[in-house]
Amino acid sequence: MAPVEMVRAPLDDMNVARAVVGGVVDYSDATQTMDRLRKQRIEDSVADTILFLQHPEVVTMGPRARKEGAKADGYRTVDVDRGGGMTWHGPGQLVIYPIIKWLENERGVPQIVSKMEHWVISALADCGVTGVRNDVMMGVWVDGYKICSVGLAFRNWVSKHGISINIETPGTRVEDLDCCGLSAGTTTSLHKLGHTHDLEGRFIDRDRIMEAMIQTSEEAISRVLSPPLSWRDVS
Repeated sequence: MAPVEMVRAPLDDMNVARAVVGGVVDYSDATQTMDRLRKQRIEDSVADTILFLQHPEVVTMGPRARKEGAKADGYRTVDVDRGGGMTWHGPGQLVIYPIIKWLENERGVPQIVSKMEHWVISALADCGVTGVRNDVMMGVWVDGYKICSVGLAFRNWVSKHGISINIETPGTRVEDLDCCGLSAGTTTSLHKLGHTHDLEGRFIDRDRIMEAMIQTSEEAISRVLSPPLSWRDVS
């Protein structure tokens, strides 16, 4: 597959974010890197940074999931400090972690979550897929099913954690879980819904969705992405 082309822009532009493209990264390694980058972003020693990754299978448990005693028998689990409940991560999923210092006129958790949802909806539209919001549950839905989760944590208005988009997940590993308080079978992936190719006939995989996220970032979250860095450059 052809490499993803990043939008090029001057690195001293205040609306430019560093794009970091990684392969499969263990969740604990990603968390350590996010924590360090957020501290550096609070100190203004690095620019806004957006990580594009995939994890080995793990189910993350937010405060709501722990409070409600949610179970994920047969899955590796880890407690996290983001908002939301229980979320599956694993093969065939793209995770996007925005380490962004939000400007004063952007601040407000619902406003930022809405930006994240709009970003995913815009990227899906670029692939010919119609995504919508749900008034009750954060995330993005396609054909009545949830395919994207959004969960963020903030310190000094710098975000970490972020978005997971289910593209071509294995078997029924996602569908078997009561993710985010939803009944089993409500959360699924694009391929399970039949969305395997875009309007040009290109296969929809992690690279295609990442390309669409990059192309729509300026309109959706007011950040242009720089030429890509590899995970080795920031980990």
